[in-house]
This record gives sequence, C-alpha cells and structure tokens, in this order.
Amino acid sequence: MAIITLTTDFGLKDHFAAVLKGSIYSELPDAKIVDISHDITPFNIQECAYILENTYHNFPKGTIHIVGIDSEKTAENTHIAVLINGHYFISADTGVIGLITSEMQPEKVVEINIPDPVHGSFPVMSVFVQVACHLARGGTLEVVGKPYDNLKNLREFSPRIVENGKKIIGSVIYIDNYGNVVTSIQKHLFEAYRNGRDFELLVRNHKIKEIHNAYSDIIDFDLDNDKRKGDGDLLALFNSSNYIELAIYRSNLKTVGGASTLLGLDYRDTIIIDFL
Repeated sequence: MAIITLTTDFGLKDHFAAVLKGSIYSELPDAKIVDISHDITPFNIQECAYILENTYHNFPKGTIHIVGIDSEKTAENTHIAVLINGHYFISADTGVIGLITSEMQPEKVVEINIPDPVHGSFPVMSVFVQVACHLARGGTLEVVGKPYDNLKNLREFSPRIVENGKKIIGSVIYIDNYGNVVTSIQKHLFEAYRNGRDFELLVRNHKIKEIHNAYSDIIDFDLDNDKRKGDGDLLALFNSSNYIELAIYRSNLKTVGGASTLLGLDYRDTIIIDFL
C-alpha cells in the first residue's frame, strides 16, 4: 500500500487533520499515513512549497502527497493531480506545484474531474482524499481527470539578477522553528554568478562576507573560549537544502530570539548579495 502524506495549514487545534485521516482509513483500513506538517502559515504557498520540495524525495516513489493549502476550487484555482519524479501530488493549482517543479518537468498533470464531486468548504476531504485512495489502490491519473498544461508559475519568488550579474536580489521564503531565515537564493545560483569574487550579503544594517557549510563553522576551535565567535553570533550558511540561510548560533526563538526576530526579518523581506 502506498504511503499517503498530509501537508496542510489546518493546525492541530481543530478537527480537520483528524477528519482527513479518518476518511482515508474508512476507505483504506491498511493505509499508511504520514503527517509532513499541519502548521504551514495559513495560505502561505511558498512556505508549503519549500517544505514539500525538501521532504518528498525522502519517501519511496509512488508516495501520494495531499496538499491542503488554499484548496477551495474556484475559476482561478483548479484542482490538479500531478506525477513528479515518481511521486503523486494532489493539490489546488495555487502555484505550489509550479514552485516544486521549477527545475524539472512533471511527468503527468491532470485536472481532477471525478464523478459527482461534493461542492463545499472542505475539498481536501471530499475530493483530494478520493483521488489519493484511488491512486493508493493502484489507479491511474487518466481515470482521475483530463490532461492539464496551465500550471501556475509564481515568478515573484524567484531571485533577480541585476547590474550585469553584480547583484542578486532575493527574499525571505521560510522561517524555521529556531527563527533561522531561509532565503530564495540557492547555492548553485550564487556560485554561478560569483566567479571567485568577494561578496557582501546585505541584510538590514548587517554585512556578511562569508557563507559557511555548517552552523559550527563559525567557531575557530583553536582560539580560547572567550575569544571565539559562538552563541548569539550571526552567520550565513548553505543549509541542508542548499539555500542560503541566516542564523543566530544556538538561538532559541522562544527565549533570546532568532535571526528572524533579532534582525527584524519576515516573509518576503529583501536579501541582497553584492559581488565586489
């Protein structure tokens, strides 16, 4: 039986996440359900895409991913099912799939067209669960709907290259549980335009001239403790997903704060890299 994952902005206070699981188990008692997250910021498409992009490939091919973000069907928000790199995604065409597939082509995309769909305020249960259970039984996308070739592409989140490659302008796309700030600038883009040049990463009134590969790289262990950088110091690094991330070493968002609060950064705020 294929794994079915759930990614939503439903939170855990309400009954919605449990209703999804109950509906799946009613259809498929032997189903394997994994929660990726129910704490996506409401309607935050980029945050959802970042989490899914960096999660789905760790699951076996054939896994079915239900995406419950801004899922109500409208004239501009079509329900789709997509095959990407051997994985199925069931979502509204909010742009989240376009963000996940920004550097690859989906293998198949269909507009969902199931018989007698329930028109209501909870399509993740009434539509997406039906499609997921169909696929989990070994069904095909061709039965679910007709081919669809109008995937939304949210270009507003893409970094911009300006001044003939001397500057990259990115933005904040995600803030994690530690208050670390993930930017839209990926390592391969940074290296492609750096060409060995020195650089300055500009964020608020801070300038950072080095990007590390691990959080602890900020520490020179050859120095005495009182002379080292360490707890509370700002750093930039290429995170495990190869995005440039800003962090406060050993920060705690709930006590002393993290990079997001201490730098005053929020979703969509601007990050600039100047090549010197």
